[in-house]
Amino acid sequence: MKGIRAGVRMPLELPAELRWKNERGVTRRVRGKTGSISGNGLLVTVPVRPPRKTPIFFTITLPQEVTKVPLELECRGRVVRLYQHGQSSAVGAIIDDYKLRTAH
Repeated sequence: MKGIRAGVRMPLELPAELRWKNERGVTRRVRGKTGSISGNGLLVTVPVRPPRKTPIFFTITLPQEVTKVPLELECRGRVVRLYQHGQSSAVGAIIDDYKLRTAH
């Protein structure tokens, strides 16, 4: 059976930053936008994709209109899917751990 998603995905377009270490141990950082988020994963459109199975850290800026205070969702996860749609590329990632923090 091919990968079944355990959570319901909500279509949300929010600013996101991904960080990972490349094969030489250098930290890469890219900004993108979420396409959908669930309790255990997300899809992020980014200009550069980390390879599949890469451990990643990502920060999602939550809308202050909803949260009432500036908050960020800080997550640790791993890339499980890679997507290419014409000029845009995206990664599907599993969320292994997360925390909310006040945005700076």
